[in-house]
Amino acid sequence: MAQPVQIIVGSHVWVEDPVLAWIDGEVTSIKGHEVHVKTKNGKTVTTNVSKVYPKDTEAPPGGVDDMTKLSYLHEPGVLQNLATRYQLNEIYTYTGNILIAVNPFQRLPHLYDTHMMEQYKGADFGELSPHVFAVGDAAYRAMINEGKCNSILVSGESGAGKTETTKMLMRYLAHLGGRSGVEGRTVEQQVLESNPVLEAFGNAKTVRNNNSSRFGKFVEIQFDKNGRISGAAIRTYLLERSRVCQISNPERNYHCFYLLCAAPEEDVARYKLGSPKSYHYLNQSSCYELEGVNDAHEYLATRRAMDIVGINEEEQEAIFRVVAAILHLGNIDFAKGKEIDSSVIKDEKSRFHLNTTAELLRCDAQSLEDALIKREMVTPEEVITRTLDPVNAVGSRDALAKTLYSRLFDWIVEKINLSIGQDPTSKSLIGVLDIYGFESFKSNSFEQFCINFTNEKLQQHFNQHVFKMEQEEYSKEEINWSYIEFVDNQDVLDLIEKKPGGIIALLDEACMFPKSTHETFAQKLYQTFKSNKRFIKPKLSRTDFTILHYAGEVAYQANLFLEKNKDYVVAEHQALLTASKCPFVAGLFPPLPEESSKSSKFSSIGSRFKLQLHSLMETLSSTEPHYIRCVKPNNVLKPGIFENANVIQQLRCGGVLEAIRISCAGYPTRRTFYDFLDRFSVLSPEVLEGNYNDKVACQTILDKKGLKGYQMGKTKVFLRAGQMAELDARRSEVLGNAARTIQLRTRTYMTRKQFIALRRMARELYEQLRREAGALKIQKNFRAFIARKSYLKLRSGAVVLQTGYRGMIARNEFRFRKQTKASVVIQAHWRCHQAYCYYKSLQKAAIVAQCGWRGRVARRELRNLRMAARETGALKEAKDKLEKRVEELTWRLQLEKRLRIDLEEAKAQEFAKLQDTINALRLKVEEANSMVIKERELARKAIEEAPPVVKETPVIVQDTEKINSLTAEVEKFKALLTKETQTAENAKKATALAEAKNSDLIKKLEDSEKKADEQHILVQRLEEKLSNLESENQVLRQQALVISPAGKAVSVRSKTTIIQRNPENNTALNGEIRKALAQDSVLSLPPSREPETEEKPQKSLNEKQQENQDILIKCISEDLGFSGGRPVAACLIFKCLLHWRSFEVERTGIFDRIIQTIGSAIEVQDNNDVLAYWLSNASTLLLLLQRTLKASGAASLTPQRRRTSASLFGRVSQGLRASPQSVGFSFLNGRMLGGPDNLRQVEAKYPALLFKQQLTAFLEKIYGLIRDNLKKEISPLLGQCIQAPRTSRASMVKGRSQANAAALQALIAHWKSIVNSLNNCLKTMRANYVLPLIVRKIFTQIFSFINVQLFNSLLLRRECCSFSNGEYVKTGLAELDQWCHEATEEFVGSALDELKHIRQAVGFLVIHQKPKKSLKEITNDLCPVLSIQQLYRISTMYWDDKYGTHSVSTDVISTMRVMMTEDSNNAVSSSFLLDDDSSIPFTVEDISKSIEQIEVPEIEPRL
Repeated sequence: MAQPVQIIVGSHVWVEDPVLAWIDGEVTSIKGHEVHVKTKNGKTVTTNVSKVYPKDTEAPPGGVDDMTKLSYLHEPGVLQNLATRYQLNEIYTYTGNILIAVNPFQRLPHLYDTHMMEQYKGADFGELSPHVFAVGDAAYRAMINEGKCNSILVSGESGAGKTETTKMLMRYLAHLGGRSGVEGRTVEQQVLESNPVLEAFGNAKTVRNNNSSRFGKFVEIQFDKNGRISGAAIRTYLLERSRVCQISNPERNYHCFYLLCAAPEEDVARYKLGSPKSYHYLNQSSCYELEGVNDAHEYLATRRAMDIVGINEEEQEAIFRVVAAILHLGNIDFAKGKEIDSSVIKDEKSRFHLNTTAELLRCDAQSLEDALIKREMVTPEEVITRTLDPVNAVGSRDALAKTLYSRLFDWIVEKINLSIGQDPTSKSLIGVLDIYGFESFKSNSFEQFCINFTNEKLQQHFNQHVFKMEQEEYSKEEINWSYIEFVDNQDVLDLIEKKPGGIIALLDEACMFPKSTHETFAQKLYQTFKSNKRFIKPKLSRTDFTILHYAGEVAYQANLFLEKNKDYVVAEHQALLTASKCPFVAGLFPPLPEESSKSSKFSSIGSRFKLQLHSLMETLSSTEPHYIRCVKPNNVLKPGIFENANVIQQLRCGGVLEAIRISCAGYPTRRTFYDFLDRFSVLSPEVLEGNYNDKVACQTILDKKGLKGYQMGKTKVFLRAGQMAELDARRSEVLGNAARTIQLRTRTYMTRKQFIALRRMARELYEQLRREAGALKIQKNFRAFIARKSYLKLRSGAVVLQTGYRGMIARNEFRFRKQTKASVVIQAHWRCHQAYCYYKSLQKAAIVAQCGWRGRVARRELRNLRMAARETGALKEAKDKLEKRVEELTWRLQLEKRLRIDLEEAKAQEFAKLQDTINALRLKVEEANSMVIKERELARKAIEEAPPVVKETPVIVQDTEKINSLTAEVEKFKALLTKETQTAENAKKATALAEAKNSDLIKKLEDSEKKADEQHILVQRLEEKLSNLESENQVLRQQALVISPAGKAVSVRSKTTIIQRNPENNTALNGEIRKALAQDSVLSLPPSREPETEEKPQKSLNEKQQENQDILIKCISEDLGFSGGRPVAACLIFKCLLHWRSFEVERTGIFDRIIQTIGSAIEVQDNNDVLAYWLSNASTLLLLLQRTLKASGAASLTPQRRRTSASLFGRVSQGLRASPQSVGFSFLNGRMLGGPDNLRQVEAKYPALLFKQQLTAFLEKIYGLIRDNLKKEISPLLGQCIQAPRTSRASMVKGRSQANAAALQALIAHWKSIVNSLNNCLKTMRANYVLPLIVRKIFTQIFSFINVQLFNSLLLRRECCSFSNGEYVKTGLAELDQWCHEATEEFVGSALDELKHIRQAVGFLVIHQKPKKSLKEITNDLCPVLSIQQLYRISTMYWDDKYGTHSVSTDVISTMRVMMTEDSNNAVSSSFLLDDDSSIPFTVEDISKSIEQIEVPEIEPRL
């Protein structure tokens, strides 16, 4: 790093400290190159000026979120910034586009919830506070937009949080392009579930960490062309194979060996295992157990994890057999054989382990022994078999163990990949690399050499990326950067991997010579690299060597380099395990090609390591990299502890300081023109008075101070290292001079003020003495006056008292006499009143007794009725039977009435005919009798007149014959008369019988009518008692009808037929709609019982009903407008449905057609005019339905409902008793619906109730669309509002009032736009007569949305949490307040109260003297609504860009932190962000209650 300059006495600087790494202090003196610094702990330190770095005294108290914004980009500045942010729980910090994550060692759930993911989704990198989600989003957006694969490199030592960071990255990527995985598990869950298995077989204890990854893991998350996750894969790199055979004290081998030794007894017995101390591969170190870790429990957890990732029981058993076999294999020792350079199994113990190994691997024991100690050499003539000496046999054994474990690890990784599922067609991926970090211990061997070689490679890739980013920054600002030197570590890489002279090449060469030793290898290194500046030979060691890595010097011990590097691929081993009877073991060693299987080939771990590393670098080079450096703040793994020395070492090893060196090689200090002028305008005040633009003003200041080498970009000033310190030093001089001038003026002012105060006090003292003398004289005269006045007053009072006493005695006497007379009168009236009251009480008691007795009788009757009504099932069955019987009796009565009328008419006609015949016969008989009488009289007279002589007178024959004939005729008439008389008698008898029978029928009919009326009253009572049960049964029956095909045959329509009204009975209406809607309907009898005289309908019911519905649908499809403040369409629909009695039928299609019409009308979801129109219609119609409909069998019946029951009996009896003309209904005549008293409730069937529910759903949908449209409209404006101070602050510089006023007007324009949007929405609502309740709810939720967006943006962007931004937002909130006042409370209500969070937050930003405020004042008075987390966030992020004041005191911050720690387990209380409420904030009952009455106006429908 370039060294700072311009260190003067009084400067605040950083100096090195053995405990704290860096400590700040103040320069007390400078002597040549020596600087004396007094540190903050009181010590005085003397050091060289080159080791002192300036401190930024004006750094924000909460640090900066991007360390490229630091005024001094050096090691102590970076460390201080990280420490400051860590104390504020700000664990993420940027360094350019590199994210530094400090492990908090505590739960911070508010940082990783779904709401936080939504905030970072699509946000530009650096726009919000640093976060791991920002890195993931940047990688995802780059992959989607540019079509290039991306990688995220997560590095850091164990315990730094790499795994947790990787987990959060995969969670966020799954949130962006999520896909459900196997059995409902997401991809990131499947990858994370594999961690326990990979840790068991790939992690081990090292000197620094108990669970160190000894391999690199590259997780590929694959995406399809739509950006959705299509698969994932885990690639492992650089497994430390040598650890299987050699470990150093106090490290451990891989965890799986120790877990297997701690397995349950049956597993240990199965694999013939014992204590870890008895195995050579484990007892090379004295560490067998980890503190706080139970290997037995971990073994079971690993088995469960293997189940989860898809490894079955058989495969698990085979895996642990291989692990046990490796342990037994390591215990096979060799001794010299009888022949030269030969070896045999050493003893019986080794033979036992040999046989156990063969048994576990399912191979022949003799073949295993031969593979370990014999080799075949293939020559053109023959195959020669030779025996290995004990040393080479041990090497062969270790080679087999390393190969076996490596193949096993690769198989496990492949199995996990199969379980996760890969997408071979994916062309887009995001890789997350989790690999071990730089290692430097007291004793460093071959493993540390390979790991540090890997980190050197990654650091080179990192340096190239950082330099590339620097180039892009310089190119963006259009400055010259061609002469900047690139800091590279290629010389270290050449030292390690260059061919043929690199360390790895020399190591492979030494391994191929049998007689090479670690000493000869070390001497070869000394000779080859004696002039290399990166290679250092220690003075006191013959085998050690030191390499100067980018992170510092590392001393390696070469004692075991040769043994750990050897990795023979032995053909005998391959053949042995390929022939294994265990399919699993044989699968680990597939057959090799014939030419490869005939001989053993040398292979080194170093070369293999280099090839894998090359493959990894090729993968990373093909992607766009993103870097996350994880830091472990302390080694005790506790929150709140920040160990500077530990963190500095990790920053060096992680390459962060190397990146700073790259930045320092160019222009480490970059300031925007506004920030530069704001800080250094005091060096040249005249630039603010002229009309310079910001760039010219900055250049003027720099030229005036004589700085060279700086660059002026398009928006920033780029300063070389040390120039910022020089400017600060000169600024300190100017400010010091100004401070002295201010002190001089202040002291003069204070002295003058003190003199004036003393003079004023002397004058006041003289005036006081003068007033005291005058007061004494006044008191003397006043006391005399008071005494004289008191005497006169006492004398006058005595006279008055005497006069009054005498008058009082006279008045008392008069009053006594008057009272005596009045008491006599009162007694008389009182006695009269007592007598009258006694009489009234007796009368009242009698009435009360009568009422009590009548009430008792009534209650007894009520109890009897209630007990009868409790028999619900019996009463309902009786009701149904009574209804059926009443219906049958009614029809019989009607028929008998008609038959009786017909019979009476026929009898009357027949009786009249018979009466006429009888009368005619009577007349004839009377004529005949009169004629006979006349003839007899004539004969008698003739006899009398004849002479009385006795002689035989001849009889006249003619007269005799005539008489005879007359006599015969008379007899004939007599017989006829007798016959007719008999017939009349019979008719009278028949008539009498018929009348008697009719009388009986009439009596029975009257009895039936009486019983029917009684049953009708009983049924009505039962309906009231069983209302809820009937409603439920009706809904269930309707559902059964809808579901069951057989239900279609059951319908009320089979019992009733709607007959078209006669035209003369209808109200005449103009237009097609009136004609269609004016067709009244009546209830008629079933077709089998219709009188023959009734006319058949001219048109079928379905056709007429369909026609009416078509006209209604056609009508409401148009904009019918409003009448009397009510939507015409809603009123028309309601009246039609009520008129057609659609609410009371079991089946109808009109409801579905209306719903479809409304749905098609609101398909255009961005047209608020249309949506508001239908919102008004839907709410009005729903309100009418709420007031009118009630469920079938409702408990409460209106008086009208009691009079005209909707039951079957009521409808039939009413239809029979009324004339056909009286059954019709008046429609649209203004009398049916006029006010709330006239709205009759109807008993709704299931389709009507379903229609009401669907209408409610549409109302909520339209409400949500209007609300969301308004949110979409104002959301960009809100973003501009909260970003406006950042984008426009550059034009608001101190000293330029006119420009600032113009800029302020430009900022307010965004708020004006929001007010205009709200105003337009309100006008649209009012124009469509939307109910005020709904309008209030819309604006309440919109203001809540504004509150959430502004408040969350304030907490997520530190640059917005400033004093000037608080003033700006406060001005905007005043605009909203003014709008609410103009819009009136009727339509806005309490919406303004929803801004309480942003109001209080802004109020906190703009108050003065924050350090003097206590936590109680803040929480109770200033911000009672805000939580402790929110107040803590605002307090730590606040910065005063206007007056330079500080936030609240450190004591308040500490108290907040303690309170947050106490609530850390509560995930809800830990979240400082607000959630937007998108629910529907009202119900139909709320709408109904908001309007006391509703009048349906006269409707004049338009065609």
